[in-house]
Amino acid sequence: MGTDEDAAAQQGPLAGMRVVELAGIGPGPFAAMLLGDLGADVVRVDRPGGSPLDAAPESDVTNRNKRSVLVDLKHPDGPGAVLDLVARADVLIEGYRPGVAERLGVGPAECLARNPGLVYGRMTGWGQDGPLAPHAGHDIGYLAVSGVLGMIGPAGEPGAPPSVPANLLGDYAGGSLYLVVGVLAAVLRARATGAGQVVDAAIVDGAAHLSSLFHGMLHAGTWHDRRGTNLLDGGCPFYAVYATSDGGHMAVGALEPAFYARFAELLELGEDAPAQHDLPRWGELRDRIARRFATRTRAEWTSLFEGTDACVAPVLSLREATAHPHLTARGTFTGHAGITQPAPAPRFSATPGSLRRPPAVPGADTGSVARDWDVPALLSPGGPAGTPEEHR
Repeated sequence: MGTDEDAAAQQGPLAGMRVVELAGIGPGPFAAMLLGDLGADVVRVDRPGGSPLDAAPESDVTNRNKRSVLVDLKHPDGPGAVLDLVARADVLIEGYRPGVAERLGVGPAECLARNPGLVYGRMTGWGQDGPLAPHAGHDIGYLAVSGVLGMIGPAGEPGAPPSVPANLLGDYAGGSLYLVVGVLAAVLRARATGAGQVVDAAIVDGAAHLSSLFHGMLHAGTWHDRRGTNLLDGGCPFYAVYATSDGGHMAVGALEPAFYARFAELLELGEDAPAQHDLPRWGELRDRIARRFATRTRAEWTSLFEGTDACVAPVLSLREATAHPHLTARGTFTGHAGITQPAPAPRFSATPGSLRRPPAVPGADTGSVARDWDVPALLSPGGPAGTPEEHR
C-alpha cells in the first residue's frame, strides 16, 4: 500500500513517469526539475562525498521535486544499482562529457540492454560528436560560436564587446528546454512502439535553433548581421531600455503603431517628435525619449504606464519581481520549504504541476527509493567515493 507521500507525488501531467538523473551541473538538473514539477518521480543519483560544485543543497531549487540516492559508480556494485533503477525507469538524464557514462558502465548500450524502452537523454554543450565534443565549455562559449552572443548588446563603439547574458539563454533555453522537448517526444514514441532511443541535446544546437527567425530575416535582407542595429535588438528607439531620474530603468516595446501612439502620448513626446518609422531620425527620437524618461522616477513612470497598451514596463530585480502585482495575482512565485521561488510552469487545467518536495539533500532518500522502486541494491553499494567526473 502506498504512503501519503506516494499519493501526493502522483500529481501533474507526468504522474507515473519515472526519471533517473545522474547528478550533474547546469542544464541537466534544471531539465529534471521541470519533469519533476510536472509530476514525474525523479530520482537523482548522487555520488558519495558530493561534488566541489555542490553548495547548500537545501537551497538548490533546481533539485526540488526529486529524491536523492547515493551510488558510487566507481564501486564494483555501483553500475548495477543504477541499471536496476534504469530497468524500472522511463527516462535517464546524464550530463557527463561524451564517453564518461560509457566508461562508468551506464552508457546507452548498457541501459538500453536492460530496458529497451528507455529514453536516454544526454545533455552537453558541444554535443556527442564533432571536433569540440570532448572539450570543456560553458554557456558563454556555446552562445559565442552559435552566433547568438554576437546579437546581444548595444551597437557601441567599434571593438566594444557584446553583453554577457546570464546562463538562462544557453544552459536553460538552448539546453534544458530542448532536452525536455526531445525526451518527451521520445517517450511518446517509446510508449507507442516499445522502442527507446538516445536524445543528444547540445546547447550549441539549441541556441542555434533559437535563432531560426533571424536567419530567415537575414536571408530576406531585413536583419543586419551586427548587434544593436535592428528592430528587436535595441537598435530601434521604441524597443529599448531607458534610464529614469532615480537610476532605475523602463523597458519599452511599443512596436505596433497603435501601441506606439499611446506610448508617445503618455510620454508627452510632442507633436514635433520624429515619426515612428523615420529611420534617418531614429537617433534624434532615441535622445528625445531618453530625455523624457530622465525627468521622472521609475515608480512614477510605472504608475503612468501600468494598465495601458503602451507596452512599457519597469525593469525589476529578482527580489522586486516576486512582489509585482501581476505576478502575485497569478502566483508566478511561491514559497516552499522557506524559499521564495518560481512556481511550476506552464499551467495545466486538469493536471497542474506542484511543489511536492524541497530540494533533495544528497542521499536522503536512498531507503525510500530502494523500497518504492524495489531496488534493494541501492542499500549495498559502498566503497570510496571516487573522483568527480567531468561534466558538460
